[in-house]
Amino acid sequence: MTRYMRHAACFCALLFMALLVNATRVQVFQARAHDENPANRRETIARYGRERGDILVGGRPVTGSRDTGEQLRFERTYADGPLYAPVTGFASQEYGTTFLEHTEDAVLSGSDPLLTPFPLWNEFTRRRNPGGNVVTTLDGAAQKAAFHGLGGRKGAVAALEPATGRVLALVSSPSYDPGVLSGNDPGVGRSWARLNGDADKPMLNRAVRQTYPPGSTFKVVTAAAALDAGVVTDVDAPTDSPAPYTLPGTTTSLTNESDGCEDLSLREAFRWSCNTVFAKLGVEVGVGDMTATAHAFGFNDYALRIPFSVARSTFDPTVDKAQLALSSIGQYNTRATPLQMAMVSAAVANGGQIRPPHLVERTTTDGGATVATAGSRPVRQAMHPATAARLKELMTQVVTEGTGTNAAIPGAVVGGKTGTAQHGIGNSGTPYAWFVAWAQGERDMEPSVAVAVVVEDGSADRGEITGGGVAAPIARAVMEAVLNSKE
Repeated sequence: MTRYMRHAACFCALLFMALLVNATRVQVFQARAHDENPANRRETIARYGRERGDILVGGRPVTGSRDTGEQLRFERTYADGPLYAPVTGFASQEYGTTFLEHTEDAVLSGSDPLLTPFPLWNEFTRRRNPGGNVVTTLDGAAQKAAFHGLGGRKGAVAALEPATGRVLALVSSPSYDPGVLSGNDPGVGRSWARLNGDADKPMLNRAVRQTYPPGSTFKVVTAAAALDAGVVTDVDAPTDSPAPYTLPGTTTSLTNESDGCEDLSLREAFRWSCNTVFAKLGVEVGVGDMTATAHAFGFNDYALRIPFSVARSTFDPTVDKAQLALSSIGQYNTRATPLQMAMVSAAVANGGQIRPPHLVERTTTDGGATVATAGSRPVRQAMHPATAARLKELMTQVVTEGTGTNAAIPGAVVGGKTGTAQHGIGNSGTPYAWFVAWAQGERDMEPSVAVAVVVEDGSADRGEITGGGVAAPIARAVMEAVLNSKE
């Protein structure tokens, strides 16, 4: 009998060991596979079983969580949803996450190991930390000024702090309320279908994900290339530019919106935005130096993130001379996001240096302890400091006595450049109105804000669309908001 009991005990021990081995296999080695199995709802239930961390603007949360009492307990809420949608994106139980809700999901959901001093212990116990917070660089007053300035018209605004690259405003219009996508009831599906079917594309982030022909605002880049390459050594000397200008190798004549552009100096051609002068300058600089300068400003950069990805702005390096002439005035294949053009303006304001733009100042635990900061970022020299100083003069003159007088701010030094970008077949589309600018308060040692505005106003008369008339007042309101917040 003792022998049989011993055999039974050994057999039970073997079964017990087999259970332990299998449990280890399932819970340790196959844990990731089970977590990622769509049929396993435990992760989803746990994810929405606690409040999500918040995204903050000026110390105030612009997101929140609502307790539904259901299995997927907490839904995301948004304060001023349409105002901040291009920054926050959405966090949807049905459709996932976008923008900061996506790139900072680990912090916001509490899964980032940096949120706990004992990450290995949490991994072992499967314990979830409370969601952390994301502190943005946005200036709330500037964001509101941009949003209200666009007034629902199609367009976008991007504003930066030149010395640091901090994103002060990022607005896209028309916008939407991300909160309508938060839950999982039938209304969420209807909202998703409505938003995706809307011809105005309210979920498109025009500030960073849409590129436009930059038109005459690109003349800032062309002027920088001409000065850096030594094609222009005296901004007040005649440029020997005919008007109209025949594109090289063609019989096509390029004209100007205003008279009197023939042989104008760079200063006066910049002030009155003469196409013929800048097209000829681009050809004289050459495709190699034009491409190099555009690249130094950020064009053709696939890797730009703020932290979510930004559409690539382009300057075509394979063009012939006629195409180069058009590219040099922001037409042909030249395309730019509003954020890219804000970077161009910021480079002028910052002595020729570009600080990579960033939207997140720091991340914190739910108690406010800092987890990570933006840190220092490498500086890129877009042009010689002397060239930047010249361009500051030229941009200031545009605002004081040129096409950008609507951007003037009493008591501040403001520099700007207007643009009216043609597009469509045979340039038949209603032009895009552009304005890029920077501003320096009377007590500031350096410019504190650079901005780019584009307006796609399809409802306006074609002849009324100008960067100075439509976009410059919006830029002025944004810059005033930033300057006032510093007082």
